[in-house]
Amino acid sequence: MSDIPGENDQPDPLDSFDEIIDAETTRDPDLAVIEAGSRTLRTQGGPPEADVPARPEDPEVDKALREVEAELATRWGETKLEPSVARIAALMDVLGEPQRSYPSIHITGTNGKTSTARMIEALLGAFELRTGRYTSPHVQSITERISLDGAPISAERFIETYQDIKPYVEMVDARQEYRLSFFEVLTGMAYAAFADAPVDVAVVEVGMGGSWDATNVIDGDVAVVTPIDLDHTDRLGETLGEIATEKAGIVKQDATVVLAQQPVDAAQVLLKKAVDVNATVAREGLEFGVVARQVAVGGQLMTLRGLGGEYPEVYLPLHGAHQAHNAAVALAAVEAFFGVGAQRPEPLDIDTVRKAFAAVASPGRLEVVRRSPTVVLDAAHNPAGARVTAEAVGEAFQFSRLIGVVGASGDKNVRGLLEAFEPVFAEVVVTQNSSHRAMDADELAAIAVEVFGEDRVQVEPRLPDALEAAITLAEEEGEFAGGGVLVTGSVITVGEARLLLGKG
Repeated sequence: MSDIPGENDQPDPLDSFDEIIDAETTRDPDLAVIEAGSRTLRTQGGPPEADVPARPEDPEVDKALREVEAELATRWGETKLEPSVARIAALMDVLGEPQRSYPSIHITGTNGKTSTARMIEALLGAFELRTGRYTSPHVQSITERISLDGAPISAERFIETYQDIKPYVEMVDARQEYRLSFFEVLTGMAYAAFADAPVDVAVVEVGMGGSWDATNVIDGDVAVVTPIDLDHTDRLGETLGEIATEKAGIVKQDATVVLAQQPVDAAQVLLKKAVDVNATVAREGLEFGVVARQVAVGGQLMTLRGLGGEYPEVYLPLHGAHQAHNAAVALAAVEAFFGVGAQRPEPLDIDTVRKAFAAVASPGRLEVVRRSPTVVLDAAHNPAGARVTAEAVGEAFQFSRLIGVVGASGDKNVRGLLEAFEPVFAEVVVTQNSSHRAMDADELAAIAVEVFGEDRVQVEPRLPDALEAAITLAEEEGEFAGGGVLVTGSVITVGEARLLLGKG
């Protein structure tokens, strides 16, 4: 671990930011990348406890929640949809347009949406605003999807909200060609719960795409687009430009759009949409970005450039350069919401910003759930997510031997995901989760053998057996050898592993 440089040795952050921009003159200026060094810094503290609720302790409440879950399960799942907002708009109409009763920040993109939403929520809460957050999918409990004041709503409140809107849902079902889907009903519940609270601002993550996503009956004051990559190509399009066209649907007239670093094709589409609707644009790499970041115990220490100026020495208890970029996007989104850089020139209060980021948790995102050997959970489920996770694991943990446990969904680019992890996994244990969408373990193993070679692949169809096998493999070098386990491939796999390892 390197020594911390003295104060006189530190370059001026503004100079560093300008130098980074100047160094990117050979690239499209809208896509300038803010990169920083990886000096190691030891800090106090560690990651906060993730807010993943367990099953209700009261048997009657647990029974009632299970009944609600069973009713929701009779509807179209999240992978079956008819691209239209007609049904959710009809539900909002009969509910009295609850989504119009509060301002909102709307988030789309391919990866990083939930972590960014949690950071935005933490920042808004630190500035004493009452927040509602709607994210998907959940890691362990369906109640995670709807949060008030920074915490998932209680099982009792979830049940009550469902019962409140159920008659209206049935009314809309009777009038539409197709019943409201699982995701549409949950979206209606979230918007109703936020209005009932009431919240000062809603932080809403799209389910898929943007234009026809069920969440897109709000007019977000701020639209956020996290990095776009290939995913859900059967629904969103086979090129980055086509996918960006769908995601650009959340950018509304006269709004502010905050853009993370994007591929050229996606950036062109998003910027054109912003011009078409007279939206103000804030671009990572130009108007805001990551000036510097240092690996720290339990996370990283960052200097962020916001719309209103510099924010030095911000500790984030999450690992990886991608989370630093998510933090920059979240900060810019909150600044834009408060009018920083437009109506007001001064930055947000630095101490409040530091306090907010230090309290961020993101369950299932490079989350350590066990030591000796270390077991890390990460919900990467596509090649782009796997690449940043692989890079972050190498930077944050420095395992001498890393064993992968992979359980993926059958509708994903599994080969691309495995290829992204191949350089960092010494061996991989392939398995499957309990979802009907899970790829069969033997089918996954056949692909894994082609990527890793037969000697590096072990098949354990049951997740408990896969975890045990991986931990045994990680321990082969001895107690102090630095072996670790990474469980990944699907949010569902991560959630089930979390329960098996005693979390929640």
